[in-house]
Amino acid sequence: MAPVVKKFDLLVIGGGSGGLATARRAAEFGVKAAVVEEARWGGTCVNVGCVPKKIMFNTAMHAEMIHDHKGYGFDVELKGFDWSRIKKSRDEYIKRLNGIYETNLGKAHVEALIGHARFTEDKCVDVGGQKYAADHILIATGGKPIIPDIPGAEHGITSDGFFELEQLPKKVVVVGAGYIAVELAGIFNALGSDTSILIRFDEVLRTFDHLISSTVTANMEQDGVKVCKKTQVKSVTKTDGLMTVETTTGTIKDVDCLLFAIGRIPNTDTLDLQNVGVEMDSRGHIKVDEFQNTNVPNIYALGDVCGKALLTPVAIAAGRKLAHRLFDGKKDWKLDYSNIPTVIFSHPPVGTVGISQEEAEKLHGKDKIKIYQTTFTPMYYAVTEIKHKCSMKLVCLLPEEKVIGLHMIGQGCDEMLQGFGVAVKMGATKAQFDSCVAIHPTSSEELVTMR
Repeated sequence: MAPVVKKFDLLVIGGGSGGLATARRAAEFGVKAAVVEEARWGGTCVNVGCVPKKIMFNTAMHAEMIHDHKGYGFDVELKGFDWSRIKKSRDEYIKRLNGIYETNLGKAHVEALIGHARFTEDKCVDVGGQKYAADHILIATGGKPIIPDIPGAEHGITSDGFFELEQLPKKVVVVGAGYIAVELAGIFNALGSDTSILIRFDEVLRTFDHLISSTVTANMEQDGVKVCKKTQVKSVTKTDGLMTVETTTGTIKDVDCLLFAIGRIPNTDTLDLQNVGVEMDSRGHIKVDEFQNTNVPNIYALGDVCGKALLTPVAIAAGRKLAHRLFDGKKDWKLDYSNIPTVIFSHPPVGTVGISQEEAEKLHGKDKIKIYQTTFTPMYYAVTEIKHKCSMKLVCLLPEEKVIGLHMIGQGCDEMLQGFGVAVKMGATKAQFDSCVAIHPTSSEELVTMR
């Protein structure tokens, strides 16, 4: 058996947001930490997720606003859009972020180990033939997109492939109804692609409050996305660079981009977890308790690899809490997974925190729930031809009307959610919302004036 070349206090497998945050926070307490990564620093979020996606959302938003300039008195004509230019700028920005992450590791005195990690039978970690030991080992390897098992699926791409596209496709088919499918379909459509989205049921985002799922679906259809309901892909063929997509409801021809956004699976299949006996569920997610402990002492896991609340800030928060618990004497520190605010960058965007009306009624009973809801046209659209409604909902628990769910969709909802997320997290009531003087004229004032 190969000898151990170095021992650490903390060894993190995975250089994404959660792993890096954990290692850097641990290093602040004087411990000897290392991070193993085989790809680019920053993980999914930085390289093929949140960050480049938001840049493309902003790009799409500019395209949408061009249509509104006339209403505001500007004589602006769209002469063209250069996908390659924004891709170049976006990729350069991501590359700079990769370098910043690497530099920050050095500044924090965290050792970077480049290569693929796997567990050995003596509870060490092998990286490129070198064996490392640690008092504490964290698994933060994230996840990867699913490719369906259908004939011709290899002709399609996933969200990873979206960021490799060299030009804007003319005709796109997006498969999926979750937030990734909705976001990418919206970007394609706003930038000028003939866009279809194939969903298994009648609405997108079905795990969210019905206000969100129904309104986002309606907005997509209003904006020109072809929402193919109760539709699944049967097979794909490709001839002369164009695809024919056979579905359960018909045939879509001349497709030059087929994108699957049907879910993600954890990156656990090549870690040799069987060598140390770490338990996983049927999909390969690592089982952990509320303190991020696996069933094996001193081995932990967090982030997407655990399959719960797949959000970058969740992994970062959980990792920092873990570092404090292990090395800063905060023995009871753990992440509270309730009331996590999240945004979907649809068109317009969604902001949501807490539980849905459906969940609240099931949990507490309909007679214990009171709903406040409003729909209006934001002032931005007062002089534009194209208009989008803004809808907001407060889910309140009687008798004190504690706000246990806040859901909204409309221009600016992505930016206004953070502050209201704090209020919901603190247990604010409807009366406390009402006691806050409204900021006028804004859309957010509606959240403190609902009746």
